[in-house]
Amino acid sequence: MTSMDSKPSVLMERYELGRLLGQGTFAKVYYGRNTHTGQGVAIKVIDKEKVLRVGLTNQIKREISIMRLVKHPNILELYEVMATKTKIYFALEYAKGGELFDKVSKGRLKEQIARKYFQQLINAVDFCHSRGVYHRDLKPENLLLDENDNLKVSDFGLSALAECKHQDGLLHTTCGTPAYVAPEVIHRKGYEGDKADIWSCGVILYVLLTGHLPFHDSNLMEMYRKIGKAQFKCPNWFPPEVKRLLTRMLDPIPAYRITIAKIKENAWFKKGTIARKPRNETENTGSETSDRASGSSDNKQEEIRPPNLNAFDIIALSPGFDLTALFEECRQKKEARFTSSKPASVIISKLEEVAKFLKMKICKREAGLLKLEGTKEGRKGILSIDAEIFELTHSFHMVEVKKSNGDTLEYQKVLNEGLRPGLQDIVWTWQPEEEPPPEQRVEPEQLGPLPPQQEQLP
Repeated sequence: MTSMDSKPSVLMERYELGRLLGQGTFAKVYYGRNTHTGQGVAIKVIDKEKVLRVGLTNQIKREISIMRLVKHPNILELYEVMATKTKIYFALEYAKGGELFDKVSKGRLKEQIARKYFQQLINAVDFCHSRGVYHRDLKPENLLLDENDNLKVSDFGLSALAECKHQDGLLHTTCGTPAYVAPEVIHRKGYEGDKADIWSCGVILYVLLTGHLPFHDSNLMEMYRKIGKAQFKCPNWFPPEVKRLLTRMLDPIPAYRITIAKIKENAWFKKGTIARKPRNETENTGSETSDRASGSSDNKQEEIRPPNLNAFDIIALSPGFDLTALFEECRQKKEARFTSSKPASVIISKLEEVAKFLKMKICKREAGLLKLEGTKEGRKGILSIDAEIFELTHSFHMVEVKKSNGDTLEYQKVLNEGLRPGLQDIVWTWQPEEEPPPEQRVEPEQLGPLPPQQEQLP
C-alpha cells in the first residue's frame, strides 16, 4: 500500500503541496498554495481505504455538508473537495496562527485577549446553532487562529445537524473530549446540542482565563463526578461578572444553563465590542466572494465575468449527489437553480428587467452576483434574494437564486409567481423543477417514457 507521504507535488493542477502541518489516524494536513491565485491553503488528505474500513464514510459526508452550511468569519472555510481513487482532499482556509491550545498551554491569557477569543467563539457557535448545527467537540485544539489573530472554529467531523435528533428532540450520541463535555452527555442521557456546546464554551472560557481546566483529576471517574456536580472554583481575581457568567454556563442542569442570547447581554462579554456595519451572514462568503471583492468595481456588463464551477461543485449541486439533501429533505428549499445558454450580460439584463417588474431594486452588482431587494417590509424584514451566475462552459451558465433575508413563504411566492415565468425565455431548465399543485399531479404509471434529456439518475 502506498504511503500517504507519497503526495503529489501539484494536486489537480491547482494546488502545490508543501510541508506537513499535522496528522491524525485517518488524515494528514499539508500547507498548500493555489497556483492560480497564490493563496495559501491547508490541504487535508484523507485515506479513503482507511475511512471505508472503519465505516467513517458518513462522518466525512457530514463534515462536508456542515462546512457548506456554515460560512462565517470565525469558522474555518472549506473551499472545495477533490478526490482520486485512493484519497479525498479538502482545500481549507489556512489558519497561519495554529491552534489556540498552543497559546493556552504556555499559561493564561490576558483578560482582554481571552475575551476577544471568547466573543468570536460565541459568535461562531451562535451562527452554527442558527443553521441547526451543533459542534459537539469544542475545545482549544479545534480553535485555530488566522494571521490577524482571529479565531476560526474547525473540525466539524463530530457535528450534528438538527435533523439528526431522535423523536424526543434530543441527541443521543456520546462524543467529544471528556474534560470539555457536558454532564448530560457523559451520563448518556438525551441532550440538546446547543446546551452541550454552551457548556463546552464555558470550559474554554475558564481555560483561557486561568491556563488550566475547571474539572481535572487523574482518575477519570472522579473527573466525571466533578463535572456532574459542576464542582469547580473560580480564582479570587476573577471579575464578578465572569464568575456569574461561568456559574450560569457551567450549570449541571441543562434547563437552567444560560442561553447564547443572555451570554451576549453579559456586561463583561460586551466590553470592548465595536459596533460594526450590519452584515448578512447568510450571504455566500466562499472563495468566489473573495475573488469578486478583489476584482474591479466597474459595472460595465461586457467586463462581468462570472466565476467558474469545478467538477465537485457541479456534482454537488445536482439533486442526486447533493450531500446536504441527506439532511434537508423536510425543509422548504430556500434556493433554486436554472441553466441558460445565454451570455452572462443577457442573463443580468433579464434579471434587472424582471426585478423592475416585481418592484424590487437591484442593490448590489458584482462579477456574477446580483442582489434583489423588496421595497416594503415583509413579515420577517425586507425580502432579499441573491442571484449568482456561474460559468459552466463559455456558452453555458448556471444561475443560483436564493433567499438571503426575509420570509421564506414570501420568497417562494416571488420565485414561483414572478421569477420563474419572467425568466422563462432565457431558461434551459430549472432545478428543482416546480411541482404542480396536487390536483394536477399525475401518478408515475400515467406517464409515458421520459425523453432522453429528462431521464433521472439512479
